[in-house]
Amino acid sequence: MAGRWLLAGKDGRLTAYARAENGLLRWTERAPGGPEWSGPEFFPAEGLADLAVGQGPDGYAHFVGRRQERREETVTVTYHHAVQYQSGRPMGPWDSLGTLYQKPDMSHRGGPPALAVDAQGAPHVFVRNAGRGVHVRRQDTKGNWSAWEDLRGSKTFEGAAADSTAEGRVWLAVPGEKGISLWAQSGPGRSLRKSGDVPYLAQDGSLRTLETAPGRVTHFWHAADGSGVSACREGAGVFGLGGGPGHGAVAAVRALVDGYDCTVLAHRTVGGRTALAAYPTEQEAVGLWWTEIGEECLGSPALAVDAGGRVVIASISARGELLVNRQKDNSGLSLGRWQRY
Repeated sequence: MAGRWLLAGKDGRLTAYARAENGLLRWTERAPGGPEWSGPEFFPAEGLADLAVGQGPDGYAHFVGRRQERREETVTVTYHHAVQYQSGRPMGPWDSLGTLYQKPDMSHRGGPPALAVDAQGAPHVFVRNAGRGVHVRRQDTKGNWSAWEDLRGSKTFEGAAADSTAEGRVWLAVPGEKGISLWAQSGPGRSLRKSGDVPYLAQDGSLRTLETAPGRVTHFWHAADGSGVSACREGAGVFGLGGGPGHGAVAAVRALVDGYDCTVLAHRTVGGRTALAAYPTEQEAVGLWWTEIGEECLGSPALAVDAGGRVVIASISARGELLVNRQKDNSGLSLGRWQRY
């Protein structure tokens, strides 16, 4: 799953999502703060690949996927959207968002989607277009979808990261040949505007955005040269955070550790295990110490904070099981036993 696939619902329970053939799997905490989980439950998504998930201030989980259909010599790419309104409840139907281009000879164009939800709970679907820029389509508060809008940009790669701040302001970060391109809303509900570029090359699909102060975000990614995790924040420059080469998206969450506001990071190493680190939020200069934990996993790990304020780390095992570990109640970022579902 692209995006943050470990989410906290309005009732305080965490839910984890994973892709499956022609659908997705869902695990849900039985009670806020755990430790037990139910699932996996299977939800059909026939023919959909490249699934992405996003969540807004209302707690609703939104999903978008891409479907490729071949009819004789023509391939058509369509996008589809669904919503889960409450933890543990069924998902709504998959509604078609159509194709990025109406011309038949262009209908096969369109990359994997990224998804963010704004202050009004409106999903924004981002797609790399045929010109290697970015298109967006939004839903309004009445449930109506706008037409696809070209945000411009050039020479982008796949693997965009989209998210929103606590006030619901949407951000988009996209890797490319010249570095990382950024778009942002100047305020909740406003149009997205180009907010500059970061002239550093990022590994495709590794970007993650985290709000590290009210209205201020920090971007994390794997350096394309394999030198480790990097971070960038407006007005603060770029920081090298070490951690060695990795695959997939960097996971990031803010949590209290020994009473201090810390940023906790995780990523999948080239050996397939999860590497974990933490540091005081926005104090990258103090340095990080990475520790490999758990067993070999598929895809990127996920991080969240549970109803008790504890850090939860999740990954998908090589056998397709959900692996969960939770911060102990004692001092530091010490973890308990891994649970397997």
